[in-house]
Amino acid sequence: MDNLIDSLWCKYQGTHFLLTQRISDGFSFAIITAHNPFGSILAPCQNRLLDGKLQRKIQQYNSPYRSLIGAAPDLSHMEKSWAVFIEKEQALDLGREFKQHAIYYVDNGVLSLLACGDAPDKEVLIGEFGKRSKVVNELPDLHD
Repeated sequence: MDNLIDSLWCKYQGTHFLLTQRISDGFSFAIITAHNPFGSILAPCQNRLLDGKLQRKIQQYNSPYRSLIGAAPDLSHMEKSWAVFIEKEQALDLGREFKQHAIYYVDNGVLSLLACGDAPDKEVLIGEFGKRSKVVNELPDLHD
């Protein structure tokens, strides 16, 4: 199992983000997905069900949120995600609830990868969020 986590941890550090509107560097926010719990690849319909559950949970925070896509640099793998304007500890709890190995957190425009459980590191500073994000007219459709 450790090799899987190590492999995923490296991949997570290469993630890029597609969003339909730029987010100001003045805000702190988490990036969380419900897709593929614990790194298991699920069918698109299963991921959609989990995503809906996550969105309903996020709405309970009464904080702003936006949908976005977390993607491999070559777009070979994409996961629906949410930018949620909540505190880091709340975000980690949410990541754990949805069985994620890690979440992202952006503070003052700096992107970090945070472990929800076992990982080689608890937090890795990745760099400027703006260099890892791309504004698109609409998010890709992730259906079957």
